[in-house]
Amino acid sequence: MSVVNIYSKIEKNKLLHKIIKKSLFDETSRLDVIEDDNFLQLAVLKMDEGKTFAPHKHIYKDFNDKTIAQESWVVIRGSVKVIYYDLDDSIIHEDIIEQGDCSITLFGGHNYEVLEDNTQVYEFKTGPYLGQKLDKEFIE
Repeated sequence: MSVVNIYSKIEKNKLLHKIIKKSLFDETSRLDVIEDDNFLQLAVLKMDEGKTFAPHKHIYKDFNDKTIAQESWVVIRGSVKVIYYDLDDSIIHEDIIEQGDCSITLFGGHNYEVLEDNTQVYEFKTGPYLGQKLDKEFIE
């Protein structure tokens, strides 16, 4: 399974987390992985030499809605155990992500346990980052 969707047990239709395995690249040349109404967006793109895009820049958008930090880890080297939490802070799913795999948290909590020395990840999350006190609440 190349895409694992983890839904809340509290709010049955609320997508909390996703795991994207690198094997998804074997199945598609383009896929928008995250639904359009989320702050964090992700597409997988498999492209051949010479592919290009029209030059562009992104524009500011005015939002009146509340925002939440949504986060993604992409493993470059090594492996990581991901622990996902539901809306009530109970553990809902655990998995291992490896080189080329991606973990995405849209809602709910998460924790990461690095399983190998010299593990390398890219961490992406929505900003702006205004410090830990305004960004996260720790789960006991």
